[in-house]
Amino acid sequence: MADQPSSNSVCDAKNSLQKRFMDGEESIILNPNFDDGLSNWSAWGSCKLALHDSMADGKIVPFSGGKYFAAASERTQSWNGIQQEITGRVQRKLAYETTAFVRVFANASASSAPSAPAEVRATLYVRAANGREQYVGIAKEMATDKDWVQLKGKFLMNGEASKTVVFVEGPPAGMDILLGSLEIKHAEKAPPSSPPDFENVRYGVNIIQNGDLTDGSDGLSGWFPLGPCKLAVVASGAPRVLPPMARDSLGTREPLNGRYIHVTDRTQTWMGPAQTITERIQLHVAYQVSAWVRVVGAQGTPQNVNVALGVDTQWVNCGQIQATDGRWYEIGGSFRVETPPADRVMVYVQGPATGVDLMVAGLQIFPVDRKARFRHLKYLTDKVRKRDVVLKITASDNLAVDCALPPPLVRVRQIKNSFPFGSCIARSNIDNEDFVDFFVTNFNWAVFSNELKWYWTEPQQGSFNYADADELLDLCKKNGIEARGHFIFCEVESAVQGWVRSLNDTDLAGAVQSRLNGLLTRYKDQFQHYDVNNEMLHGTFYQDRLGRDIRSSMFKAANQLDSAATLFVNDYNVERAADTRATPETYIEQILSLQYQGAPVGGIGLQGHVTAPVGPVISSALDKLAVLGIPVWFTEIDVSAANEFVRADDLEVMLREAYAHPAVEGMMLWGFWELFMSRDGAHLVNAEGDLNEAGRRLSSLLQQEWTSRAHGRVDGQGEFKFRGFHGTYSVEIRTLTKKVTQTFTVEKGDSPLVVEISL
Repeated sequence: MADQPSSNSVCDAKNSLQKRFMDGEESIILNPNFDDGLSNWSAWGSCKLALHDSMADGKIVPFSGGKYFAAASERTQSWNGIQQEITGRVQRKLAYETTAFVRVFANASASSAPSAPAEVRATLYVRAANGREQYVGIAKEMATDKDWVQLKGKFLMNGEASKTVVFVEGPPAGMDILLGSLEIKHAEKAPPSSPPDFENVRYGVNIIQNGDLTDGSDGLSGWFPLGPCKLAVVASGAPRVLPPMARDSLGTREPLNGRYIHVTDRTQTWMGPAQTITERIQLHVAYQVSAWVRVVGAQGTPQNVNVALGVDTQWVNCGQIQATDGRWYEIGGSFRVETPPADRVMVYVQGPATGVDLMVAGLQIFPVDRKARFRHLKYLTDKVRKRDVVLKITASDNLAVDCALPPPLVRVRQIKNSFPFGSCIARSNIDNEDFVDFFVTNFNWAVFSNELKWYWTEPQQGSFNYADADELLDLCKKNGIEARGHFIFCEVESAVQGWVRSLNDTDLAGAVQSRLNGLLTRYKDQFQHYDVNNEMLHGTFYQDRLGRDIRSSMFKAANQLDSAATLFVNDYNVERAADTRATPETYIEQILSLQYQGAPVGGIGLQGHVTAPVGPVISSALDKLAVLGIPVWFTEIDVSAANEFVRADDLEVMLREAYAHPAVEGMMLWGFWELFMSRDGAHLVNAEGDLNEAGRRLSSLLQQEWTSRAHGRVDGQGEFKFRGFHGTYSVEIRTLTKKVTQTFTVEKGDSPLVVEISL
């Protein structure tokens, strides 16, 4: 008879396996390939689970390397699928990577065609000890019945859980989900990026060949027509000065020669002058684009004109404007190439309707010297965000400080910056102590990712959820952090929940008023700002349904319900110069129209979702918006780049441009923690709490460069002088016999602030 393992050895084996789960060394999925049949697997929702080695008369077989697969059939809801409980095997604050192989199958009773693609999702269900439920999206892919598709993604569980389940869901009811394998392992940390080599970059040098149109017998050396249009160089008639955004970057007023390319016989919108620049592009470098453009034959109809970059089969919008007959327009923008092109990189100017002639002059593409720009911004920041301070030290008997004694020693430390620096946060984030610590250390303002939006607070008519927003607001109050209300409504239809879209116009108007009454009465005086109707440059849902006046009515009603809150417009792409729907001019026109209708618009929100930002392009938009005299806020800043050093540079551009501009009165990041960002390659802190270069750059600016400190001795006049950022300060003054501490606030002002301190 064979020896049986002792109870101790079995227990040791289980403990060893559990330790490997906890250390992230072992897959936390049991029976991942269905080698033990359906052991540890079950149906999620109302459906049936079966094991197969083939289906559809052998047309569907396991994916390579597998023997079996599971099928969830007779699904009555899109969320029905295949699940495994992983409670106790998944650790909070540890990042996991999920890899699955999936496909779908439309059986004879399904309404979908057999080959119709359907979305398949991997989702994490988490139930906290207090009963709170959360669903975390891990990954999604489009699948068919033709091939197995890899479903891959990462997740992080912030808080303690009483139950945790991973399940595969997504296709329409009636369509089967096939799962060939599913693994979840501790995610390997991405290796740190290397700083790009910018040593040989020739900043400010135009990479366009023959940009002045003087080379070749026809002046077109290096240029070619994209498509069967015609190019001709005209010797004069174009502007002879650099476009303003280029002039700001280059720091020169060197004139242009007035020559331009005239493009005729255009039979497609994409036709125009082009040039191949493959060999002149350097990876990771931010390039600024600048040109003058004009259209002929538009007959008063505004025409889109844009500078486009073609990288192999992809194209990037590098600047876009709307032009009408009769004048030259500045076009400007930026781009960056992050991976080596397989074939070629081409730049071309395109856009107007067929039959409309296009004129292009002074096209320049040049690397931007960000360090030089930063030096300029530091000078502007000192003027805008600092003030001279005089500490006037007197003895307690109102006599001058005794000159026979050593002068008192003074140490000044800023303990709070009054400029609003903030970030968005989500309810699930605050279960993670490391997240909260970074947040309260670096920021003094907050905005909620989703928890105040209508589709979150009232997902079904009459069913309200304010608990998440309440908890976030409590966290802010406990840490002295102000909060923005984002948003009351959103004009983009995809952000409007289904039950609202289904209402008739009369009921919709009533629901809008109920939303205003419910939200602003509940949180009266608790949110400093509200984004009243988000993204009105890009959506028209409420305006189409309830008429043009509904937008101003929303502002007026919000003001009546909470008069202390500043009411904002909020939109994206305004600062990018690449979206004709969202130019500074169209934004100004919208704001003026609202004000004309009596809407109390008190703030301008620029979202700030920018890639390869260029300072003068952003500054130009701010200059234009500043004429309204309304505070401008960057409300949702994020920058995206795979290389963390490039990302850090991009973030620094955005922060410095905002902080140096007098019209900007606050800035908010749209997150900072990996796996909780709306864009990939945008995080400042990885999922497990490690700062990358972008995070270190942020902390350096906020905690060091933009925080004032001073020390020294009182001068012969009994004064100590320094220049400091606006905010709250603590000063310590020591003599041989005394130590005095005092706090004071440096507010905006042109004249020196005099602070009296008595010893």
